[in-house]
Amino acid sequence: MSRWRPGPGWSEGVAGLDWAPSGSRDALRLRAWVNRLVREFFFARNVLEVETPMMSRAGNTDPNIASFALEFSGRTDGASRTRWLRTSPEFPLKRLLAAGVGDCFELGRVFRDGEAGGRHNPEFTMLEWYRVGWTLGPLMDETVALVQAALSMVGRSATVARVSFRDLYRQQLGVDPMTADLETVRNAAAGIAIDGDGLTRDDWLDLLMTHRLQPAFGRDEIRVVHDYPASQCALAKVVERDGVPVAERFELYLGPLELANGYHELTDAAEQRLRFERDVATRSVRGEDAPAIDEGLLAALAHGMPDCAGVALGVDRLLMAMLDTPRIADVVAFDFARA
Repeated sequence: MSRWRPGPGWSEGVAGLDWAPSGSRDALRLRAWVNRLVREFFFARNVLEVETPMMSRAGNTDPNIASFALEFSGRTDGASRTRWLRTSPEFPLKRLLAAGVGDCFELGRVFRDGEAGGRHNPEFTMLEWYRVGWTLGPLMDETVALVQAALSMVGRSATVARVSFRDLYRQQLGVDPMTADLETVRNAAAGIAIDGDGLTRDDWLDLLMTHRLQPAFGRDEIRVVHDYPASQCALAKVVERDGVPVAERFELYLGPLELANGYHELTDAAEQRLRFERDVATRSVRGEDAPAIDEGLLAALAHGMPDCAGVALGVDRLLMAMLDTPRIADVVAFDFARA
C-alpha cells in the first residue's frame, strides 16, 4: 500500500462551530486507509472477516468494565427484554470458533459505559482476531507486523522490545510483581496522587503500570509485555513459569499508549464459569449489578473450542499514535461531547 499523505482540511468557516466534527479531515482519511490496511493484511493471510451482534442477551461480567444496557420493546418469546451492548466481540467470535469457522477477525464498534475523556470514548473501534492452533509467540509477531505496517503509512517505524511482566517491574521498579506483598507494592506507588482506600494488590500494580512505567516508554518503541500475574488472567490460560503461575496473555504498547491485549485463550468451560461467577461476586461486594453470564459462550466451550490465541486492538488508539495526538477526539468524526 502506498504512503498516506495529508489532504485539504474542512471547508472554510467550519472549524470551531458547535456542530462541526471533532476530528480533522486528515484523521478521517487516515482511518479509512487503516481500515483498508487491516482488511488487506488479513485477506493476504486467509483470515476471514465476520460480523457479530452488537447487542446480546448476556454482557461482560468483568468488574472493571461497565456495559450499556437497553430494553427491547418487541416480542422476546419469554427471554429477557434487557440487551447488552458489546464491550468487545469476543464471546460471539469464540462461538464461531467452536462452530468451526477457523481463523477470523472483526473490525467494528464497541461500547463501554463510564469511559469518556482524553483517551476514552464510550463508543470506539476495536479490531479483534483469532488464530487457531497458535500460541502467544506467533500472535505477538503478527500484532507487531500489523502495527509496523500502519506506522509505515505515515513514514514511521518503531523498535520492538519484548519483556515479561515480572522482568519489567523488577528492572524498572525493583519490585517482583509475582511475589511482593501488598505493602511493598503500595510503597512502590508512593507519590501517586490517588485515594488508595479499597484498592487491591492488582489495582496497585495497574497504577504502577499507568503512572510509573508507561510514561517512560519511548515514542518510537513497540513494547510487548507478556506473562501477567495469574490473578489478571481474565479469559487466558494459566501456566507455571519459574515456579509461579502466570496468565498467558500480552499487552502491546506503542510509546505510552496501550494498543492491544492478547490471550492464549481459555477453552475449559468449567473454569470459565468459575471466573464469571467470581466476577459476579466481586460486583456484588461492590454493590454493582452484573450482566447475565453468557451461557451461549459456556455451551460453545463445552462443545469444544479449538486451542487458539486471540487479540483485541484499539484502532482509535493506533490512530492517536500515528497522528501524535493524546486526544481521542482528534481521530473520530464526532467525540462523545459532539455526538
